[in-house]
Parts: sequence; structure tokens; C-alpha cells
Amino acid sequence: MEAPRLSVPLVLETGERVGDGMGGSRIVWRAVGVVYARMKRRSGRLRGAQAGAETLLLWTITLRGFPEGDPRRPVAGQRLRMGARIFRIDAVAEADPAGRFLDIVAKEERA
Repeated sequence: MEAPRLSVPLVLETGERVGDGMGGSRIVWRAVGVVYARMKRRSGRLRGAQAGAETLLLWTITLRGFPEGDPRRPVAGQRLRMGARIFRIDAVAEADPAGRFLDIVAKEERA
């Protein structure tokens, strides 16, 4: 496998549930760190949402690999941010047999 060009900076974020002071909770997103990636759009579709039509784009995002359990390794449920754009992580897998790179399947929702 030829090494991918990882040139797109993204902020890896993890969600933490915090109390809202009224018996409920909400998710607060905390930055874990900056990762550099190669991004490839896979597909897209239009779907109905409560506030009107919404575009859903699927992406394959390639990052440098980290072993399972390493806090720098993304996991499903986290997200990547590029400015105001948010990519929700659905799955993470090794992109090559040596585990040097990771492929992430992520969804981007746009109003």
C-alpha cells in the first residue's frame, strides 16, 4: 500500500454526558487533539428532517494508525470537526495489514 497524503487537519472530539442541573443531561464535546487526514467522499443523499430537507454525505477518512486502546485512536461515537463541519464517526478499521493507517467511515449532515 502506498502511503496516503494526510494533509487535512481535523479536530478529534469526544462526547461527555454532563448533568443539566434539572435531572437530565446533555452531551458536551471536548477536543482530544488534531489529526491529519485524507478525505474521500463516498456518497450522498437528500433526506427529510424536522426542519426541512437535509443532505447526508458519507466519507472515508484515512488517518495515521494507533493501536486499539490508545486514546489517540478514534472510535465510533466520536466525531471529527473541520471548522463548522462535523463528521460523525460510524466505524474505524485498519486500512493496511500493518495497521499503519486507519480508515474511518463518517457521516456529515448539512442543513
